[in-house]
Amino acid sequence: MTRNSITCKILLLLVVAITGEELGVLAKSSLTCKNRWSPCFRRQIVCPKQCPDVKPSDPNAKACFLDCYSPKCEATCRGRKPKCNGVGSGCYDPRFIGGDGVVFFFHGKKDEHFSLISDRTLQINARFIGLRPEGRTRDFTWIQALGIMHDSHALTVEATKAARWNDAVDHLRFTYDGEPLEIAEGHLSAWKSSEDKVVVVVERTGSRNSVTITVDAVGEVSLSVVPVTKEDDEIHKYQIPSDDCFAHLEVQFRFFGLSPEVEGVLGRTYRPDFKNTAKWGVAMPVVGGEDEYRTSSLVSPDCNRCLYSPEADN
Repeated sequence: MTRNSITCKILLLLVVAITGEELGVLAKSSLTCKNRWSPCFRRQIVCPKQCPDVKPSDPNAKACFLDCYSPKCEATCRGRKPKCNGVGSGCYDPRFIGGDGVVFFFHGKKDEHFSLISDRTLQINARFIGLRPEGRTRDFTWIQALGIMHDSHALTVEATKAARWNDAVDHLRFTYDGEPLEIAEGHLSAWKSSEDKVVVVVERTGSRNSVTITVDAVGEVSLSVVPVTKEDDEIHKYQIPSDDCFAHLEVQFRFFGLSPEVEGVLGRTYRPDFKNTAKWGVAMPVVGGEDEYRTSSLVSPDCNRCLYSPEADN
């Protein structure tokens, strides 16, 4: 082999490497969409070099994500933990950001359950905890637990009570179809339902206190357990007692195909005909719905406007 031919091959390899890096083909992962209705159906989409992994080993790193609904059909980078300023989120003394992008508050009542999402094939309820200091006319409330119903099954996840917050302790508790569910601590530790087809996946997105729950072809929720901090207590005058830090959930939902008739405190904001009643320009735009969306338990789809029908999954 001549010196000129060796030089040409080296130059060619350098060009391929540089071009590949520019195009992102040197990323570690690629994604595709398995649903025929997606514009990305069976197309191999390469992850950006800024986030080459779908499930990064660093829990604080951004992950590669492909939105099968987007006509752009391109992978993007996003965090795997809830973003309280993002669409579909529910955090704090519950402040939601609806599917329409509008911020609103729904207070509910402490120790009661309300439907956040109710569609024919999906029901998500929330249990509220809270307290009412003397002289107030309403409860301060937080989301303490979720009940997720799909395909005749029910998964629950709740923040366990703690007098004082400790990051080294896991404050998450799960059940599946009424039975306790153990998910080992550790980033990326996961559990999958054991039906013929995998319906539900729960994966830790941190060593403790953060998970992503995916319901196949329907949606997912990212959630973390957090306490009411001393700073928040002082600012909002919650009057948190010394024996309860009011550990609660911060959540963010993504949905893959809600019906136009979807209901629920949050679900209604995804309807194409929804008109938000939250008042613009006020510090806390509050919307009602307690009577329409109250349920008898965490896993009961029995609110006045609930649509969930397990038979629709079959």
